[in-house]
Amino acid sequence: MAQRDQTQQQTAEPPTLGIGMVGYAFMGAAHSQGWRTAGHVFDLPVRPVLAAICGRDRTAVEAAAGRHGWAAAETDWRALIARDDVQLVDICTPGDSHAEIAVAALEAGKHVLCEKPLANTVAEAEAMSAAAERAAARGRSAFVGFNYRRVPALAHARRLIADGRLGALRHVRAVYLQDWLTDPAAPLTWRLDKERAGSGALGDLGAHVVDLAQYLAGEPLVAVSALTETFVRERPLPAGPAGGLGGGAAAGGTGPVTVDDAAVFSGRLASGALASFEVTRMAAGRKNALRLEINGERGSLAFDLERLNELSFHDHTEPAATAGFRRVLVTEPEHPYLEAWWPPGHTLGYEHTFVHQARDVVCAIAEGTPPVPSFADGLQVQRVLAAVEESAAKNSVLTPVPL
Repeated sequence: MAQRDQTQQQTAEPPTLGIGMVGYAFMGAAHSQGWRTAGHVFDLPVRPVLAAICGRDRTAVEAAAGRHGWAAAETDWRALIARDDVQLVDICTPGDSHAEIAVAALEAGKHVLCEKPLANTVAEAEAMSAAAERAAARGRSAFVGFNYRRVPALAHARRLIADGRLGALRHVRAVYLQDWLTDPAAPLTWRLDKERAGSGALGDLGAHVVDLAQYLAGEPLVAVSALTETFVRERPLPAGPAGGLGGGAAAGGTGPVTVDDAAVFSGRLASGALASFEVTRMAAGRKNALRLEINGERGSLAFDLERLNELSFHDHTEPAATAGFRRVLVTEPEHPYLEAWWPPGHTLGYEHTFVHQARDVVCAIAEGTPPVPSFADGLQVQRVLAAVEESAAKNSVLTPVPL
């Protein structure tokens, strides 16, 4: 009897975590892929269940539910939060609705995952972080979706830096370059409206590289000096809802672009190390060129998202005759996340970062460990972005970042 009970325990299904997602476009599809796949790859303590997806257009959201495997569709995010089968609310909407949805979900006793940037303003991010602190006292977790932390090569780079392989850090370089707005005839989508997006390339791309620089260095930015520019100030109005990044055809007439097209800024980390950043969505020929280099007293690391399975590492303690950057193919089972995937040399892609994100969120909730990255982390990034905008408005004056 004891042996049979033990066998039944070993084969029992793990408890479930009902996911409710608000938003179904580009990020909604990516997050759906993560939730749908994580339990088929990793041995999870809790199994994510795609309970319901929400969007304002009934026909479109029902189509998305069928395409991505959601059990139900809602057209009101309040109804989604109220569902008994939803324990975590995943927010994949434009930034102007993040704060309202996240705070309501946390107050309703749900866990929350919110896409980056956390909010459109520091005040909104502060309110969200405060709500997350209150929810934590009731056993609820709030995560912000900086998915590039979950690239195995970058997680491995963080390990190397934390282990002291670079020694004291001296300089971080970070650029994120895309080209989907290079054409001045590209339609005026929500990403070009400050009221909806908060900022342009700064919030869309800059949030990622600011978070990664601080994550890899293990310390915050404390001051920045910045320039921003909008190169195309009027764009055609879109004919319908935007798809992907660039939207569809124009409808006729134009409207003002109210966000930046590019931002360039330098900064200082808490240790005194220097950092430089460049972000734009108007770099012709660059599709998704997120590049980082970290220089320390004992070595350097470099990464390019368009070669995301590779990490370049230079050990400056080796003899000069043989030293130099070497290519590390990050596909070994000893590398972060790779124990569950393919044999060495079989590479992963962009969508896997969302699978890893889902795994980390589920494990943190099941184990009761603090959320990483947390709403407090998202707030700190928001303060950096605000300091960049303030500096740019004051002719690049060095501007402190509140901690």
